Amino acid sequence: MSLTSEQARAASACVREHAAGLGARITVAIVDGGGHVLVVDRMDGAPPLSARIAPAKASSVALFHRDGGELVRLQQAWPALFAQLDQVAGTPIIAGAGSRLIRRGDVVVGAIAVSGSAPEHDDVCAEIGLVSVRSAVSD
Repeated sequence: MSLTSEQARAASACVREHAAGLGARITVAIVDGGGHVLVVDRMDGAPPLSARIAPAKASSVALFHRDGGELVRLQQAWPALFAQLDQVAGTPIIAGAGSRLIRRGDVVVGAIAVSGSAPEHDDVCAEIGLVSVRSAVSD
């Protein structure tokens, strides 16, 4: 079963609600297993650039099949390679906090990324979205 846009929108709503409770203004992006955007949801007051960063982080995670933290470690280990990946991938590659893979069993069905707040808030919000999507995907 793949990730549906309905599941992505529901997860985005959970993330927005949690972010509002933290006083954070964020953008959440959810992509399918191929890194194609299902949802980009920018809260009022979120930094304008977050609407570009969140989808790029989500796509990067989906394409690499690695969570954001692991992608950051790879980027630090091979900076020259990562400096050229945008050209090969045809899309910006951004490693960072607040980005997680969405799996169903061992299959990657998508990714979620949050941008616009402090890294720890982005991480917590992405985790909330991941839990929401996992429960919807397993239903």
